[in-house]
Amino acid sequence: MELQVQKASGQDKLTVSEETFGRDFNESLVHQVVVAHLAAARAGTRGQKTRAEVRGGGRKPWRQKGTGRARAGSIRSPIWRGGGKIFAARPQDYTQKVNKKMYRAAIRSILSELVRQGRLVVMEDFQIDEPKTRALVGRLKELDLENVLIVTEDVTEALYLAARNLPAVDVRDTAAIDPVSLVGFDKVLVTVPALRQIEEWLS
Repeated sequence: MELQVQKASGQDKLTVSEETFGRDFNESLVHQVVVAHLAAARAGTRGQKTRAEVRGGGRKPWRQKGTGRARAGSIRSPIWRGGGKIFAARPQDYTQKVNKKMYRAAIRSILSELVRQGRLVVMEDFQIDEPKTRALVGRLKELDLENVLIVTEDVTEALYLAARNLPAVDVRDTAAIDPVSLVGFDKVLVTVPALRQIEEWLS
């Protein structure tokens, strides 16, 4: 299959793999992979202490009999204020297992759907000369792009710095793309060398 490529001199066509960019959209697979990716980003850093972990409470507060008070063996008993928690919460790992084959199939499915919806913009090259946000905004305005993920084979410092302050623009190299970033933007701008790298990875 062929994709339109935007060049400085006009437009051209690029032949790409039907296996990568012509797949049917597998919604359930994409949903599963996106959910797994978001779940893996959760910190899961909750934590409480049991009576064994709370500081203090090693000595019996008073003798067993003769005081008239209820018997007690530790000031860190779960019934006491400042005591340990009976069923203490533990740090939790939310990661879900996703096979490499499934992950790649989901990326193929997303890319194919982006092509069908006309949301994948292929350019011969995309760079800016100076690390200025104004320069990048002007370049994107020329291309009629606002909410966009820019994928290049190598993110230059100038491009990274120019995009850093734009909430609706993200810049990544091919190694850093993921399902969430691909579905989260209105348009995905990708350079030809980056497209070839993605194609090689997914073939």
